[in-house]
Amino acid sequence: MTLGFDVQDKTVPRRKPGARRSVVILGATGSIGTSTADVILNSNGAFDVVAVAGGRDPIALAKVARELGARFAALADPSGYDALKEALQGTGIKAAAGREAVIEAALQPADIVVGAIAGTAGVEPTYAALSAGRTVALANKECLVCAGAVFIHQAKAMGTRLLPVDSEHNAIFQALGDADSDTIEMMTLTASGGPFRSWTAEAIAKATPEQALKHPNWAMGSKVTIDSAGLMNKGLEVIEAHHIFGIEAERLDVLVHAQSVVHGLVAFRDGSVTAGLAAPDMRVPIAHCLSYPERLTTRARRLDLAAVGQLTFERPDFDRFPALRVALDALRTGQGLPTVLNAANEVAVEAFLNRRISFHDIARLVEACCEAALRDGTAAEPASIEEALAVDHIARESARTLLARGEGFGKLTTC
Repeated sequence: MTLGFDVQDKTVPRRKPGARRSVVILGATGSIGTSTADVILNSNGAFDVVAVAGGRDPIALAKVARELGARFAALADPSGYDALKEALQGTGIKAAAGREAVIEAALQPADIVVGAIAGTAGVEPTYAALSAGRTVALANKECLVCAGAVFIHQAKAMGTRLLPVDSEHNAIFQALGDADSDTIEMMTLTASGGPFRSWTAEAIAKATPEQALKHPNWAMGSKVTIDSAGLMNKGLEVIEAHHIFGIEAERLDVLVHAQSVVHGLVAFRDGSVTAGLAAPDMRVPIAHCLSYPERLTTRARRLDLAAVGQLTFERPDFDRFPALRVALDALRTGQGLPTVLNAANEVAVEAFLNRRISFHDIARLVEACCEAALRDGTAAEPASIEEALAVDHIARESARTLLARGEGFGKLTTC
């Protein structure tokens, strides 16, 4: 058995001394994009940024394009085109806006494309880059949760690679070495436990958006932070790991690790365990992917185990964090249920942030949508990106219908 894709490819060419690696950054204004820019700006000229793409903020996109010396800047929101063009006036950087512009950015000739557009919006441009034969440093969970089989098949067909940027998957990637998956007994992803790790179920159910957004270890976007607070984020990452490493659900595990120092572990059949450790700083996995198979010197925080003092681990509590159970059930059930799960979760998180439902209702709504998809026969496994996006659309409509009715997943409560 081989890994889901050839992450251990020893034929990856090393850069010649002084050669620059060309980069496209999709999602340049988000948290991953900002950390990527920091790595590049402090790499002593190791990279040439070809293009950057952002979502709705033309001023922020123009700023990062200027700082990185990009030649092309694409904004997803067409209404921001004039502001982007004005902000780039006199720089020689080409400005464009809209869906096609983001795809154009993804298709620019480059050695590596950083796929960091948040949400389902990142699926199409990231797949376009992969289909063009680009190496993709993947930070967008939705690509593999929504259409994992499609992405892995395309990576193999194109003879290219998906390099995992998520700290957990990157730690496992590094801990694997050149191991064959048949030698692996268990892969373990760690979760910080988020802001509610020690809270009671009753307190978690009444949590406000402000409380859920106070992550103890990581600075992330609001959607990912809410996912982390309920451990849905870890469920999505387990689904990702299933596709990335070609490992079935039974050999994937989760441990709650409050210090966020050990990011992933690999247990082998001979009894040995390897682990990936680092300070909780996304610049570490980003730098690893950008320079792979070489190593960059970065400004990332260094790990001081003596200062940390102790590392603790505990099993996740599915009663207090039902979202993780729902995600694992979706993976085990298979078909297109992970696609449904992801779509319904995006709707549910948005509703929670807008104070339409309680924190507890997020998992309840997602589970109800998964059950409805199984009943209605709308959870067939996608065989293409188009099919994945179609399943995503149906699931979102189902979630919105349940929200409008306020029924089907228990009595709605308000924050």
